[in-house]
Amino acid sequence: MDGGVLPGAAEQAAAELVSPVNSHNEWDPLEEIIVGRLDGATIPSSHPVVTCNIPPWAARFQRLAAGFRYPRVLLEPAQEELDRFVALLESLGVTVRRPEAVDHRQRYRAPGWSSRGFCNTCPRDSMLVIGDEIIETPMAWPSRYFETHSYRPILKDYFRRGARWTAAPKPQLTDELFDPEFRVPRDGEPMRYILTEFEPVFDAADFVRAGRDLFVTRSNVTNQMGIEWLRRHLGPGYRVHEIESRCRTPMHIDTTFLVLGPGKVLVNPEYIDVDRLPDVLSSWDVLIAPEPDPVPDRLLKIASMCGKWLSMNLLMVDEKRVIAERHHTTMLRALEKWGFEPIPCDLLHYAPFGGSFHCATLDTRRRGTLESYVD
Repeated sequence: MDGGVLPGAAEQAAAELVSPVNSHNEWDPLEEIIVGRLDGATIPSSHPVVTCNIPPWAARFQRLAAGFRYPRVLLEPAQEELDRFVALLESLGVTVRRPEAVDHRQRYRAPGWSSRGFCNTCPRDSMLVIGDEIIETPMAWPSRYFETHSYRPILKDYFRRGARWTAAPKPQLTDELFDPEFRVPRDGEPMRYILTEFEPVFDAADFVRAGRDLFVTRSNVTNQMGIEWLRRHLGPGYRVHEIESRCRTPMHIDTTFLVLGPGKVLVNPEYIDVDRLPDVLSSWDVLIAPEPDPVPDRLLKIASMCGKWLSMNLLMVDEKRVIAERHHTTMLRALEKWGFEPIPCDLLHYAPFGGSFHCATLDTRRRGTLESYVD
Protein backbone atom coordinates (compact mmCIF):
# COMPACT_ATOMS: atom_id res chain seq x y z
CA MET A 1 0.00 0.00 0.00
CA ASP A 2 1.39 3.43 -0.89
CA GLY A 3 -0.86 5.44 1.41
CA GLY A 4 -3.01 6.68 -1.50
CA VAL A 5 -6.76 6.57 -1.78
CA LEU A 6 -8.13 3.04 -1.56
CA PRO A 7 -9.75 1.71 -4.77
CA GLY A 8 -13.38 2.65 -4.75
CA ALA A 9 -13.00 5.28 -2.05
CA ALA A 10 -13.33 8.14 -4.55
CA GLU A 11 -16.48 6.58 -5.97
CA GLN A 12 -17.90 6.16 -2.47
CA ALA A 13 -17.13 9.80 -1.59
CA ALA A 14 -18.80 10.98 -4.81
CA ALA A 15 -21.86 8.86 -4.04
CA GLU A 16 -22.20 10.54 -0.63
CA LEU A 17 -22.36 14.05 -2.17
CA VAL A 18 -25.77 15.64 -2.39
CA SER A 19 -25.99 17.43 -5.73
CA PRO A 20 -26.77 21.17 -5.49
CA VAL A 21 -28.49 20.77 -8.86
CA ASN A 22 -32.01 19.32 -8.82
CA SER A 23 -34.65 20.55 -11.25
CA HIS A 24 -37.16 18.29 -13.00
CA ASN A 25 -39.83 20.68 -14.25
CA GLU A 26 -40.81 24.33 -14.65
CA TRP A 27 -42.88 24.76 -11.48
CA ASP A 28 -41.54 23.01 -8.35
CA PRO A 29 -40.61 25.49 -5.56
CA LEU A 30 -37.63 27.50 -6.78
CA GLU A 31 -34.50 27.48 -4.58
CA GLU A 32 -31.53 28.40 -6.79
CA ILE A 33 -31.21 30.04 -10.18
CA ILE A 34 -28.60 31.41 -12.59
CA VAL A 35 -29.40 34.87 -13.99
CA GLY A 36 -27.65 36.23 -17.08
CA ARG A 37 -25.39 39.27 -17.30
CA LEU A 38 -25.38 42.28 -19.67
CA ASP A 39 -21.73 43.29 -19.24
CA GLY A 40 -19.84 43.26 -22.54
CA ALA A 41 -22.92 42.53 -24.68
CA THR A 42 -21.96 42.77 -28.36
CA ILE A 43 -24.12 42.81 -31.48
CA PRO A 44 -23.56 39.30 -32.89
CA SER A 45 -21.38 38.69 -35.91
CA SER A 46 -23.37 38.47 -39.12
CA HIS A 47 -24.21 34.95 -40.26
CA PRO A 48 -27.20 33.44 -42.15
CA VAL A 49 -28.30 31.54 -39.02
CA VAL A 50 -28.54 34.88 -37.19
CA THR A 51 -30.19 36.99 -39.89
CA CYS A 52 -32.68 34.34 -41.07
CA ASN A 53 -35.02 35.09 -38.16
CA ILE A 54 -35.21 38.88 -38.55
CA PRO A 55 -36.76 41.17 -41.23
CA PRO A 56 -34.56 42.10 -44.23
CA TRP A 57 -34.17 45.74 -43.11
CA ALA A 58 -33.05 44.57 -39.66
CA ALA A 59 -30.63 42.09 -41.23
CA ARG A 60 -28.98 44.93 -43.15
CA PHE A 61 -28.58 46.95 -39.95
CA GLN A 62 -27.27 43.87 -38.13
CA ARG A 63 -24.57 43.35 -40.75
CA LEU A 64 -23.43 46.98 -40.40
CA ALA A 65 -23.45 46.98 -36.58
CA ALA A 66 -22.05 43.46 -35.99
CA GLY A 67 -19.17 43.40 -33.54
CA PHE A 68 -20.02 46.73 -31.88
CA ARG A 69 -21.14 47.10 -28.28
CA TYR A 70 -24.83 47.60 -27.68
CA PRO A 71 -25.52 51.34 -27.20
CA ARG A 72 -26.04 52.74 -23.71
CA VAL A 73 -29.58 53.82 -24.61
CA LEU A 74 -30.46 50.11 -24.71
CA LEU A 75 -28.11 48.82 -22.02
CA GLU A 76 -28.90 51.20 -19.17
CA PRO A 77 -32.67 50.62 -18.83
CA ALA A 78 -32.16 46.87 -19.30
CA GLN A 79 -29.52 46.83 -16.54
CA GLU A 80 -31.79 48.71 -14.15
CA GLU A 81 -34.60 46.24 -14.74
CA LEU A 82 -32.27 43.25 -14.44
CA ASP A 83 -30.95 44.49 -11.08
CA ARG A 84 -34.50 44.84 -9.77
CA PHE A 85 -35.38 41.36 -11.04
CA VAL A 86 -32.39 39.86 -9.18
CA ALA A 87 -33.43 41.73 -6.04
CA LEU A 88 -36.96 40.36 -6.39
CA LEU A 89 -35.70 36.78 -6.66
CA GLU A 90 -33.51 37.22 -3.57
CA SER A 91 -36.44 38.74 -1.64
CA LEU A 92 -38.36 35.53 -2.42
CA GLY A 93 -35.60 33.49 -0.78
CA VAL A 94 -34.02 32.28 -4.04
CA THR A 95 -30.23 31.90 -4.27
CA VAL A 96 -29.01 33.76 -7.38
CA ARG A 97 -25.80 32.86 -9.23
CA ARG A 98 -24.26 35.02 -11.98
CA PRO A 99 -21.80 34.28 -14.82
CA GLU A 100 -18.49 36.07 -15.20
CA ALA A 101 -18.28 39.27 -17.23
CA VAL A 102 -16.76 38.62 -20.68
CA ASP A 103 -15.29 40.77 -23.46
CA HIS A 104 -17.55 39.52 -26.25
CA ARG A 105 -15.86 41.70 -28.84
CA GLN A 106 -12.85 39.39 -28.80
CA ARG A 107 -12.58 37.47 -32.08
CA TYR A 108 -11.95 33.72 -32.17
CA ARG A 109 -11.41 31.25 -34.98
CA ALA A 110 -12.20 27.66 -35.91
CA PRO A 111 -11.40 25.72 -39.09
CA GLY A 112 -13.43 27.44 -41.81
CA TRP A 113 -14.93 30.33 -39.87
CA SER A 114 -14.36 33.10 -37.33
CA SER A 115 -16.64 35.18 -35.14
CA ARG A 116 -16.91 37.57 -32.26
CA GLY A 117 -19.11 36.73 -29.30
CA PHE A 118 -22.61 37.89 -28.40
CA CYS A 119 -23.51 38.05 -24.70
CA ASN A 120 -24.26 35.84 -21.71
CA THR A 121 -27.71 37.25 -21.02
CA CYS A 122 -29.67 34.01 -21.56
CA PRO A 123 -28.36 30.92 -19.73
CA ARG A 124 -31.60 29.15 -20.72
CA ASP A 125 -30.19 28.74 -24.25
CA SER A 126 -26.76 27.27 -23.60
CA MET A 127 -27.50 24.86 -20.73
CA LEU A 128 -30.24 22.33 -20.02
CA VAL A 129 -30.93 21.04 -16.50
CA ILE A 130 -32.36 17.53 -16.24
CA GLY A 131 -32.55 16.42 -12.62
CA ASP A 132 -29.03 16.59 -11.18
CA GLU A 133 -27.38 16.99 -14.59
CA ILE A 134 -26.43 20.16 -16.48
CA ILE A 135 -25.95 19.66 -20.22
CA GLU A 136 -24.02 22.23 -22.25
CA THR A 137 -25.85 22.48 -25.56
CA PRO A 138 -24.35 22.48 -29.10
CA MET A 139 -25.63 25.86 -30.29
CA ALA A 140 -25.80 26.77 -33.97
CA TRP A 141 -24.81 30.45 -33.74
CA PRO A 142 -21.03 30.85 -34.21
CA SER A 143 -21.17 33.94 -31.96
CA ARG A 144 -22.31 31.70 -29.07
CA TYR A 145 -19.68 28.97 -29.49
CA PHE A 146 -17.85 29.69 -26.24
CA GLU A 147 -20.74 31.21 -24.30
CA THR A 148 -20.77 28.60 -21.54
CA HIS A 149 -17.18 29.46 -20.60
CA SER A 150 -18.53 32.44 -18.63
CA TYR A 151 -20.53 29.96 -16.52
CA ARG A 152 -17.64 27.55 -15.94
CA PRO A 153 -16.88 28.71 -12.35
CA ILE A 154 -20.49 27.90 -11.44
CA LEU A 155 -20.43 24.59 -13.32
CA LYS A 156 -17.17 23.54 -11.64
CA ASP A 157 -18.58 24.41 -8.25
CA TYR A 158 -21.72 22.39 -8.91
CA PHE A 159 -19.63 19.45 -10.16
CA ARG A 160 -17.34 19.43 -7.12
CA ARG A 161 -20.41 19.38 -4.89
CA GLY A 162 -21.97 16.40 -6.67
CA ALA A 163 -23.80 17.53 -9.80
CA ARG A 164 -23.41 15.73 -13.11
CA TRP A 165 -21.91 17.90 -15.88
CA THR A 166 -22.17 16.91 -19.54
CA ALA A 167 -21.35 18.66 -22.80
CA ALA A 168 -23.05 17.63 -26.03
CA PRO A 169 -20.72 17.13 -29.03
CA LYS A 170 -19.21 20.47 -29.99
CA PRO A 171 -20.44 21.26 -33.52
CA GLN A 172 -18.13 22.07 -36.41
CA LEU A 173 -20.51 24.81 -37.70
CA THR A 174 -19.12 24.52 -41.22
CA ASP A 175 -21.13 25.50 -44.29
CA GLU A 176 -22.58 21.99 -44.57
CA LEU A 177 -24.80 22.68 -41.55
CA PHE A 178 -26.62 25.58 -43.24
CA ASP A 179 -28.88 25.44 -46.29
CA PRO A 180 -27.47 27.96 -48.81
CA GLU A 181 -30.85 28.10 -50.62
CA PHE A 182 -32.87 28.83 -47.48
CA ARG A 183 -35.61 31.44 -47.50
CA VAL A 184 -38.36 31.97 -44.97
CA PRO A 185 -41.43 29.97 -46.04
CA ARG A 186 -44.58 31.92 -46.78
CA ASP A 187 -47.89 31.12 -45.12
CA GLY A 188 -49.30 27.95 -46.63
CA GLU A 189 -45.92 26.72 -47.88
CA PRO A 190 -44.29 23.62 -46.37
CA MET A 191 -42.10 24.43 -43.38
CA ARG A 192 -38.38 24.63 -43.97
CA TYR A 193 -35.39 25.40 -41.74
CA ILE A 194 -31.97 26.88 -42.34
CA LEU A 195 -30.30 23.92 -40.61
CA THR A 196 -29.44 20.71 -42.39
CA GLU A 197 -28.90 17.39 -40.61
CA PHE A 198 -25.11 17.58 -40.99
CA GLU A 199 -24.55 17.30 -37.22
CA PRO A 200 -26.60 17.61 -34.02
CA VAL A 201 -27.30 21.15 -32.83
CA PHE A 202 -29.87 22.51 -30.41
CA ASP A 203 -30.58 25.35 -28.00
CA ALA A 204 -31.87 24.29 -24.59
CA ALA A 205 -34.55 26.98 -24.88
CA ASP A 206 -36.29 24.86 -27.52
CA PHE A 207 -37.17 22.40 -24.72
CA VAL A 208 -39.46 22.66 -21.69
CA ARG A 209 -39.63 20.03 -18.95
CA ALA A 210 -42.48 18.23 -17.22
CA GLY A 211 -40.73 15.53 -15.21
CA ARG A 212 -40.20 12.45 -17.36
CA ASP A 213 -41.61 14.26 -20.40
CA LEU A 214 -39.88 16.97 -22.40
CA PHE A 215 -41.48 19.02 -25.15
CA VAL A 216 -39.47 20.48 -28.03
CA THR A 217 -39.94 22.57 -31.14
CA ARG A 218 -37.73 22.03 -34.16
CA SER A 219 -36.41 25.44 -35.18
CA ASN A 220 -33.73 27.44 -36.94
CA VAL A 221 -31.35 26.60 -34.07
CA THR A 222 -32.49 23.03 -33.28
CA ASN A 223 -32.47 20.23 -35.86
CA GLN A 224 -33.83 16.68 -35.78
CA MET A 225 -30.35 15.31 -35.15
CA GLY A 226 -30.06 17.49 -32.04
CA ILE A 227 -33.45 16.30 -30.77
CA GLU A 228 -32.44 12.69 -31.36
CA TRP A 229 -29.09 13.18 -29.61
CA LEU A 230 -30.85 14.35 -26.47
CA ARG A 231 -33.47 11.59 -26.69
CA ARG A 232 -30.74 8.91 -26.81
CA HIS A 233 -28.66 10.64 -24.14
CA LEU A 234 -31.56 10.73 -21.67
CA GLY A 235 -32.50 7.13 -22.40
CA PRO A 236 -35.75 5.21 -21.82
CA GLY A 237 -36.54 6.97 -18.53
CA TYR A 238 -37.61 10.09 -20.45
CA ARG A 239 -39.92 10.85 -23.37
CA VAL A 240 -39.30 13.70 -25.82
CA HIS A 241 -42.37 15.00 -27.66
CA GLU A 242 -42.21 17.37 -30.62
CA ILE A 243 -44.57 20.36 -30.65
CA GLU A 244 -45.55 21.48 -34.12
CA SER A 245 -45.21 25.24 -34.52
CA ARG A 246 -46.78 27.34 -37.27
CA CYS A 247 -44.22 30.11 -36.75
CA ARG A 248 -42.42 30.80 -40.03
CA THR A 249 -39.18 31.73 -38.20
CA PRO A 250 -39.15 29.45 -35.14
CA MET A 251 -36.54 29.91 -32.44
CA HIS A 252 -37.13 28.79 -28.84
CA ILE A 253 -40.26 27.20 -27.45
CA ASP A 254 -40.89 29.54 -24.52
CA THR A 255 -42.94 32.05 -26.52
CA THR A 256 -44.90 29.21 -28.14
CA PHE A 257 -45.59 26.52 -25.53
CA LEU A 258 -44.84 26.66 -21.80
CA VAL A 259 -45.81 24.21 -19.06
CA LEU A 260 -46.95 26.12 -15.97
CA GLY A 261 -47.83 23.28 -13.62
CA PRO A 262 -49.06 19.69 -13.47
CA GLY A 263 -51.67 19.39 -16.20
CA LYS A 264 -51.48 23.04 -17.29
CA VAL A 265 -49.89 24.31 -20.49
CA LEU A 266 -49.85 27.84 -21.91
CA VAL A 267 -49.97 28.01 -25.72
CA ASN A 268 -49.55 30.70 -28.33
CA PRO A 269 -52.75 30.67 -30.46
CA GLU A 270 -50.91 32.14 -33.44
CA TYR A 271 -48.30 29.38 -33.54
CA ILE A 272 -50.10 26.36 -32.05
CA ASP A 273 -53.03 24.37 -33.38
CA VAL A 274 -54.40 22.87 -30.15
CA ASP A 275 -55.97 20.02 -32.14
CA ARG A 276 -52.49 18.91 -33.17
CA LEU A 277 -50.89 18.80 -29.71
CA PRO A 278 -49.39 15.42 -28.71
CA ASP A 279 -51.94 12.88 -27.46
CA VAL A 280 -50.17 12.70 -24.09
CA LEU A 281 -51.62 16.15 -23.36
CA SER A 282 -55.22 15.15 -23.99
CA SER A 283 -56.16 15.42 -20.29
CA TRP A 284 -54.29 18.69 -19.68
CA ASP A 285 -55.82 22.15 -19.37
CA VAL A 286 -54.76 24.14 -22.43
CA LEU A 287 -54.52 27.82 -21.52
CA ILE A 288 -54.68 30.14 -24.54
CA ALA A 289 -52.36 33.13 -24.19
CA PRO A 290 -54.15 36.46 -24.66
CA GLU A 291 -53.08 38.91 -27.36
CA PRO A 292 -49.99 40.75 -26.02
CA ASP A 293 -50.31 44.39 -25.05
CA PRO A 294 -48.58 46.68 -27.58
CA VAL A 295 -45.12 47.94 -26.70
CA PRO A 296 -45.22 51.75 -26.89
CA ASP A 297 -41.44 52.30 -27.16
CA ARG A 298 -40.64 52.43 -30.89
CA LEU A 299 -36.89 52.02 -30.36
CA LEU A 300 -37.52 48.93 -28.25
CA LYS A 301 -39.71 47.40 -30.95
CA ILE A 302 -37.03 48.03 -33.57
CA ALA A 303 -34.14 46.72 -31.45
CA SER A 304 -35.90 43.68 -29.98
CA MET A 305 -34.60 40.25 -30.99
CA CYS A 306 -37.94 38.75 -29.95
CA GLY A 307 -41.49 38.84 -31.24
CA LYS A 308 -44.57 40.27 -29.58
CA TRP A 309 -45.31 36.99 -27.75
CA LEU A 310 -42.56 37.65 -25.22
CA SER A 311 -45.51 38.22 -22.89
CA MET A 312 -45.54 34.40 -22.50
CA ASN A 313 -41.96 34.33 -21.23
CA LEU A 314 -42.83 33.64 -17.59
CA LEU A 315 -40.88 32.24 -14.65
CA MET A 316 -42.69 30.00 -12.18
CA VAL A 317 -41.64 30.45 -8.54
CA ASP A 318 -43.83 27.52 -7.54
CA GLU A 319 -47.15 26.01 -8.70
CA LYS A 320 -49.04 29.22 -7.89
CA ARG A 321 -46.64 32.18 -7.99
CA VAL A 322 -45.36 33.35 -11.37
CA ILE A 323 -43.14 36.28 -12.32
CA ALA A 324 -44.56 38.11 -15.32
CA GLU A 325 -43.91 41.35 -17.19
CA ARG A 326 -45.62 44.31 -15.52
CA HIS A 327 -46.37 45.94 -18.89
CA HIS A 328 -48.48 43.00 -20.10
CA THR A 329 -51.53 43.63 -17.95
CA THR A 330 -53.74 41.42 -20.12
CA MET A 331 -51.49 38.45 -19.35
CA LEU A 332 -51.45 39.33 -15.64
CA ARG A 333 -55.25 39.31 -15.55
CA ALA A 334 -55.38 36.01 -17.46
CA LEU A 335 -52.98 34.38 -15.00
CA GLU A 336 -55.16 35.51 -12.09
CA LYS A 337 -58.24 34.11 -13.84
CA TRP A 338 -56.49 30.75 -14.24
CA GLY A 339 -55.75 30.59 -10.49
CA PHE A 340 -52.13 31.75 -10.45
CA GLU A 341 -50.63 34.52 -8.33
CA PRO A 342 -48.69 36.77 -10.73
CA ILE A 343 -45.78 38.81 -9.40
CA PRO A 344 -45.40 41.83 -11.72
CA CYS A 345 -41.83 42.81 -12.58
CA ASP A 346 -40.16 44.96 -15.24
CA LEU A 347 -37.90 43.34 -17.84
CA LEU A 348 -39.27 44.81 -21.06
CA HIS A 349 -35.93 46.37 -22.01
CA TYR A 350 -34.16 42.99 -21.93
CA ALA A 351 -35.74 42.05 -25.27
CA PRO A 352 -32.86 43.39 -27.45
CA PHE A 353 -30.57 40.95 -25.62
CA GLY A 354 -32.59 37.81 -26.17
CA GLY A 355 -35.72 37.53 -24.07
CA SER A 356 -37.43 37.96 -20.73
CA PHE A 357 -37.77 36.12 -17.40
CA HIS A 358 -37.61 32.53 -18.68
CA CYS A 359 -34.83 33.25 -21.18
CA ALA A 360 -32.78 35.27 -18.68
CA THR A 361 -32.61 32.46 -16.14
CA LEU A 362 -31.70 28.83 -15.59
CA ASP A 363 -33.34 27.21 -12.58
CA THR A 364 -30.76 24.82 -11.18
CA ARG A 365 -32.56 23.74 -8.01
CA ARG A 366 -36.24 23.26 -7.35
CA ARG A 367 -37.62 21.36 -4.36
CA GLY A 368 -39.18 18.28 -5.91
CA THR A 369 -38.66 14.79 -7.28
CA LEU A 370 -38.80 13.15 -10.70
CA GLU A 371 -42.37 12.28 -11.60
CA SER A 372 -44.56 11.60 -14.63
CA TYR A 373 -47.40 14.05 -15.29
CA VAL A 374 -48.87 12.74 -18.55
CA ASP A 375 -51.07 9.80 -19.47
